[in-house]
Amino acid sequence: MGTDLNNMPIYGKLSIISMRGAEDITAKIDRYLKSFRDFEYEDTYVTHVTCPRFGTGEGKCVINETVRGHDVYIICDIFNYGVTYKMYGIENHMSPDDHFQDLKRIIGAMGGKARRVTVVMPMLYEGRQHRRSSRESLDAATMLQELVSMGVSNIITFDAHDPRVQNAIPLSGFDNIQPTYQMIKALIRAVPDISLDKNDTIVISPDEGGMSRSMYYSAVLKLDLGMFYKRRNYSVVIDGKNPIIAHEYLGRDVKGRDVIIVDDMISSGESMIDVAGKLKGKGAKRIFVFTSFGLFTNGLEVFDRAYEDGIIDKVFTTNLVYRHPGLKERKWYCEVDMSKYVSLLINTLNHDATISELLTPAQKIQNLIDSLAEKKQQ
Repeated sequence: MGTDLNNMPIYGKLSIISMRGAEDITAKIDRYLKSFRDFEYEDTYVTHVTCPRFGTGEGKCVINETVRGHDVYIICDIFNYGVTYKMYGIENHMSPDDHFQDLKRIIGAMGGKARRVTVVMPMLYEGRQHRRSSRESLDAATMLQELVSMGVSNIITFDAHDPRVQNAIPLSGFDNIQPTYQMIKALIRAVPDISLDKNDTIVISPDEGGMSRSMYYSAVLKLDLGMFYKRRNYSVVIDGKNPIIAHEYLGRDVKGRDVIIVDDMISSGESMIDVAGKLKGKGAKRIFVFTSFGLFTNGLEVFDRAYEDGIIDKVFTTNLVYRHPGLKERKWYCEVDMSKYVSLLINTLNHDATISELLTPAQKIQNLIDSLAEKKQQ
């Protein structure tokens, strides 16, 4: 970064609050922040909170240290189903609704005493319910408006399903951040023989909705771009959505080329594997999947089979949300650590400095590509 933050005043004393399930990444962020800020001598920037539950399932929040006048950043993993609580003696997994209620409890427990509150919500709560196409709720918009009405100044999210949802809070801060640089860096490390030449590699969007993020990868890597569009059966609704009849490909020939499929999330993974299978059928060489959030709602076995059958080679996901137990041991999986990037964002914002350089990593990506080319020439 060009700005020397150590010589700039801070907006307010920095406090990081980890919600349940986000403790690991928060600890990494805290370590990076302490290494960045050699002008301060804090043991930790983490402010501890507890969100206990009563036997009925009701809850509350208790903040264990003061946040009066602080610049507070709440780290929340809304989709962490690994967190549990007891209700009437039954062990329940936390749902996104449960996590969101705890987030509001934390904000409420501050009592408006913090100088500024920023919510770092990597995967946006109800992000897929962002527009109305029939008589249905607009949950993502309602969530954003609730947080702003409670005093949240800024919301930081990653790879929003549709960033236009920020129109619900046009006068408040909303930063939608892409992990592009970190994904490319992880690919080069995990696959040293990758060739980021347009004759050898192509970027593919698995659907029309994800074209914008794939176009960015295509532009910064100077690679060809292709896409699939989903033919759906709009006469029925199964599991809350219209079932996909087929994936149809539009784009350049993939025969003999490595393919990078880019998407915001893997839910069940069925669509992703169907797309990968069709690309293999067209003669694609290796298939690498870039997805910010790997949820794997139907388990990992379907990807195990796809890997064994040679359909996929690597799946790259961030550590911004809870990962399925056993995921790290899979040969096909590569974790993309985002903790340093998040800590850089927090450190910069705490100094009220611009984060433009962090949001537009085109030059850093170009440096990666140049470095890769130099290594191949040696």
